[in-house]
Amino acid sequence: MPRIERPDGAELHWEQRGEGPLVVIAQMGYAPPSRLEPLITDLAVDRRVVTYHPRGTGESSRTEPYEIETDAFDLAAVVEAAGPPAVVVALADGCNRAVRAAAERPDLITHVLAPGPPVFGRPPDPERSGDGLAASPPVLVAFLQLLETDYRAALNTMIKNGNPGIDEEGIRVRVDAIAGFSSHEATAARMRAWIADDAWAPAAALGERLWVLSHGRNPWFGDVGELARELLPDAHIELIEDGPFDRPDLTAAAVRRLTAVQAG
Repeated sequence: MPRIERPDGAELHWEQRGEGPLVVIAQMGYAPPSRLEPLITDLAVDRRVVTYHPRGTGESSRTEPYEIETDAFDLAAVVEAAGPPAVVVALADGCNRAVRAAAERPDLITHVLAPGPPVFGRPPDPERSGDGLAASPPVLVAFLQLLETDYRAALNTMIKNGNPGIDEEGIRVRVDAIAGFSSHEATAARMRAWIADDAWAPAAALGERLWVLSHGRNPWFGDVGELARELLPDAHIELIEDGPFDRPDLTAAAVRRLTAVQAG
């Protein structure tokens, strides 16, 4: 399997599937790429899809630091190794690393597509944080404390609250997948870094190179589409029925439109 050696000695594992315009998946830093398998399978029909394991996860090195800036440089290295230009599909903290990488290296990343809540940091006005669980500082503090002391219990809480209706077996399967993929240390550090990061400026700097697919169905973040339109006035923000897990076809269709634009 291909690997990339970084200047600090860390090695990143990456894989590719399919042929065509390049699409790189910047998934949540704690979750395996397999969480997006239906989307990857759809795109790989006519696109070259690259997935990778951030440092501290999967088959990549357990090498610190686990922070947004380092992850952004690592993402750019993956795109460069895969053969740019690329459209990056980004979720959760992957959005922050993707917009930072795209702002620094427009030669590598033509567009970033965020198929979920556009949360690039806390808004300037705390009262505009939305109605999701993450808008409550006490909830975040309690979650981080649990994450530090009981990794699996914290993952259970995160998944259960973020997926109303999921059964206990479904929660167990996802907890097992995350715990087996991302070290406790890496997950906790990335979560702290994501909460502290403010990537609204690089996101706004992308202008029309940033596409947001907003559906407002994530209980952790609620509907922040209106806020995104204010803070990202030049971005392409589109309301869709649901996100990449429940409706991967909607995200795949948007990626195909973007890569068609990219080609010409």
